[in-house]
Amino acid sequence: MRSPPSHRPAATVRHGIARVLSKAGLCSRTQAAEWVRAGRVAVNGRRVTDPEHPVRQGLDQVAVDGRALGAAARVYVALNKPRGLVTTARDERDRGTVYDCLAGSGLPWLAPVGRLDQASEGLLLLSNDPAWAAAITDPVQGLDKTYHVQVDAIPGPDLLAALVAGVVDAGEPLSAKSAALLRSGTRNAWLEIVLDEGRNRQIRRLLAAHGLGVLRLVRVAIGGVALGELPKGAWRELTAGEVLGLALPTVD
Repeated sequence: MRSPPSHRPAATVRHGIARVLSKAGLCSRTQAAEWVRAGRVAVNGRRVTDPEHPVRQGLDQVAVDGRALGAAARVYVALNKPRGLVTTARDERDRGTVYDCLAGSGLPWLAPVGRLDQASEGLLLLSNDPAWAAAITDPVQGLDKTYHVQVDAIPGPDLLAALVAGVVDAGEPLSAKSAALLRSGTRNAWLEIVLDEGRNRQIRRLLAAHGLGVLRLVRVAIGGVALGELPKGAWRELTAGEVLGLALPTVD
C-alpha cells in the first residue's frame, strides 16, 4: 500500500545577508559585508553585524540605513577600457581600476561582465544584473569575442591556420575560432582573432606558443556589441536590443 503524498511546504531558501544585498544589485559582496559590519543593515527591524546572517528569501524584511531593500534598476554599460587599468573594484597594489572611468557618472554599483587584463584594452561590459552577466559568461553559450592584436612579426597563412588548430599549454587546450591578417608593416602586423571561449590570457598564451609577442591587444566586439567609435575611457549604456541579444543563446 502506497503512502499518501506529503503536503509539507518546501524548505525556505536562506542566503547570507551580504549575498542578498549583492544579488539585489546594490553593491559588491565585499562592500555588502562592510555595510553589515558597520551596522548599516537590519533584518526584520533588528541590526545585524554578521555578513553571513541567514535571510529567508521572500519572508524576511531587509533594510539598509533604514530604507527597505528593493532591487536596483538594472543598468548595462559598455566601457572602452584603457590600457593599464585593472578590472576590479579595489586593488591591493593601489593601481588604477576601471571604476576610475565611472567616477562621478551617477551610475549605480556595477560589476564587470568578464575581464580584461591590465595590459589589454577595449570593450568591457558592466552591469548590476547578475543573471544577465551569468548568461553572457556561460561557456556553453560560446559568445564570440573579437580582438585586434598587434604582434611583433608578420605571420603567414600557415601560422594563422595553426592558431585555429590550437595548442595545449600547461595542460589546457587553447585555440582561436578564427584568425586573419588585418594589415602589416615591415616588422609587425595587426591580426583579428575571434574567440568563442574564455580562458585566462588565452590570446597571449596562444600567440606565445607560436613565437609571437603581443604589442597591443584590443577587444573590439562581444557578440553583436561593437566598440565602435567610443572614446578611450568613455562608457555608454547598451540599447535594449543589445542587452537582449547578448543574453540569447547563439545558434550555429
